[in-house]
Amino acid sequence: MAEQYGFYYDAERCIQCHACELACKSIHGLEPGIHWRKVIEFWTGEFPAVTRTFISLSCLHCAEPACEKACLPRAITKRAEDGIVVVDKEKCNGCGDCYTACPYGVPQFGTDGIMQKCDFCLERGKKPACTEPCPANALSYGTIEELAKLASEKGAEKLAGDTVPSLFIRNRRKAPFTAENLRVG
Repeated sequence: MAEQYGFYYDAERCIQCHACELACKSIHGLEPGIHWRKVIEFWTGEFPAVTRTFISLSCLHCAEPACEKACLPRAITKRAEDGIVVVDKEKCNGCGDCYTACPYGVPQFGTDGIMQKCDFCLERGKKPACTEPCPANALSYGTIEELAKLASEKGAEKLAGDTVPSLFIRNRRKAPFTAENLRVG
């Protein structure tokens, strides 16, 4: 693979405006109830020492995508040139095996029954729409190498998981972001 692209999310900068989520829905014309990117509220601790953190999640374009392995009609593939995980809507039969396999609950199914998810805005030929409107610069994208450098400068960490997700998170509150407790769907 030539390069692997991913996202960088700074939980300290996020102001919970949902602009990333709205930009994605708007650009792609997603039907109600479908979220290719979703801002999730995350609570940790016990009363009275409770902390609330938010995380903006989409497909994590994993290095080892479980959805691709589970897809019997081979509608899901990982592009060799950039590591972006894409769906061929013509091949998808809507079985849902990808949803079951994905530890993050990323695959979404519209009224047509076909799987859909973040495609890194490939059709636009521009940077991902979700990264453009963020007033706090909490969300960005790049190659894993670029993001790893940024993460080391900012004290961020790569999200751990069996699927090797392509997401770096700056999270000084140390909310335990893991596959077990992060689910888009």
